[in-house]
Amino acid sequence: MKKKILSAVAVVTAVSAVSTSAFAAMKYSANDLIGLAHSLHGEAAITAEQDVNGDKVVDVFDLIEMRKAVAQPSGEYTSSTFPINEGTARYVGRNLESGGVTWLVHSGSAVEFTVTGRSAEIELAGDSSTSNGADYRSRYAVLVDGKVIVDDTMGEKSKKIELFSGSTTRTATVKVIHLSEANNGAIGVKNVTVDTDSQMPIAPTADKKYRIEFIGDSITCAYGVEGKDQYENFKTTTENFMKSYAYLVAEKLDADYSAVSYSGHGIISGYTSDGKKNVDSLVPPYYEYVAKSDEYKKEWDFTKKPNDIVVINLGTNDSSYCGQDEEKMNEYRTEYAKFLETVRKCNPDAYIICTLGTMGCTELYPYIEGAVSDYQKASGDKNIMSYQSAVQDMQNDGLGSDWHPSEVTHKKSAAVLSDKICQVLGIESDQIGIDVAADAKYDITKNEESGANASTFFSDYDKSFWVNVVTGGTKADDICMDISGIDMKKDGKYRISFKMTGDKGREIPVSIVSADGKTELYSTKVAIEGEKTPFSDEFTSTGTDKAARLIVQMGGKDYSNITLYELHIEKIG
Repeated sequence: MKKKILSAVAVVTAVSAVSTSAFAAMKYSANDLIGLAHSLHGEAAITAEQDVNGDKVVDVFDLIEMRKAVAQPSGEYTSSTFPINEGTARYVGRNLESGGVTWLVHSGSAVEFTVTGRSAEIELAGDSSTSNGADYRSRYAVLVDGKVIVDDTMGEKSKKIELFSGSTTRTATVKVIHLSEANNGAIGVKNVTVDTDSQMPIAPTADKKYRIEFIGDSITCAYGVEGKDQYENFKTTTENFMKSYAYLVAEKLDADYSAVSYSGHGIISGYTSDGKKNVDSLVPPYYEYVAKSDEYKKEWDFTKKPNDIVVINLGTNDSSYCGQDEEKMNEYRTEYAKFLETVRKCNPDAYIICTLGTMGCTELYPYIEGAVSDYQKASGDKNIMSYQSAVQDMQNDGLGSDWHPSEVTHKKSAAVLSDKICQVLGIESDQIGIDVAADAKYDITKNEESGANASTFFSDYDKSFWVNVVTGGTKADDICMDISGIDMKKDGKYRISFKMTGDKGREIPVSIVSADGKTELYSTKVAIEGEKTPFSDEFTSTGTDKAARLIVQMGGKDYSNITLYELHIEKIG
């Protein structure tokens, strides 16, 4: 929207000369304000009367002045009803105006506005999904000043909700958000009735600096994020987009967002339990529409609110069809590259980020890399990248319904993706929530002059690093686990955790040092008490080093071994 206003201002010519005092004396209505907004968007002709400040140019500054004039209280309170549309509310995600109702179609689609008065009430609408069973209707939330006042499913065609009431005037920020997914219907927002002395008590909140679109499947929809365990089946009542990695990324980066996500959908096949291709559940054929279902299958205008970042997280359902079949996986690669062409056509200035892996299916990830490479070679497009998401830690982080990601997993995924987006936008990342040891390299150092000798084995499956000491030398540091490539920042707060197996009662020095080994950033000692002894500690780094090393001293003892499991160093502040 900001880009559109700027372009409108750039082409406005001088309007007829009218004195500032004449305009200052004029009265403006809510309709005048909405009309000026439409004119600046290029949706209506600009008129001389819209030069509110008398500078002979109609631009965003006139909008500000008119808004001030309209907002002036009259001192007379009346109950007035205002429709919720693009003139009165900020649209988040893919919404559709139809029949006097703004439909919040996809996961996370929302409207947000401020309302000023002594009391206010909002009217919502339900679509055909109101006839679904109680656990399968569209779920939504209403927030006032950031606090959820209603979290419910829509079982009625019309519903009124009190936003606030009292004897004094207040200005509140209101948000209505669709928490479940487009597969199970939409939420309608009709109007707001407010007891007010203002001509225009409703106004859209401001657009954010960046806009991110997320294209995905059930993971993006936050399917089952509030499910009690992996054995609970699908319900819209356990979907909550506000706990999705996508929503958390947008919140962390203070960005607007849009989600185009359908459970069970893919690039060449939706989820299939019998190995047969499911072509009824594909995302690419419907990407350029508001949504897939007939009532919302209207062309989407990508120029209205251009995206800065587009994240594609598709392939988990394709994997159920592809399996290990190379021919099918190559088909996925080919069609993925074609979809990238579509995404680029619709988002000419966006940076595209492709990912896969939260629920496993990592065998398909190399084919995403291949698709990105194919697309880049054909187009020369450099504004695209891919990365493999970490597989959910089911044992430690739990699971949602039908083996879907838990809230903890979504938070971890959001931290990693936020960091990637910061890198491509050139924003300083706080790295909070990032496991800075996730991509570390595991090795050992040994003082061969002291006779130290050992063998090693690393398993990526459970992040276990086994070191078998034959001769340990004479000192603890004659043989060390040397885990490098850890990004540490001075004064950053971290939580280090791992499990360790070795001789019971043995005390092991552990430290984090700079890449050159000259500066110690953290140190402790770990007492091994048996099989997979857990260890956790929080500390503040005393220095900065992008390639710091974790050193575990285990020399000085012959014929011994130590295994380190599940090393994590998470930045927490």
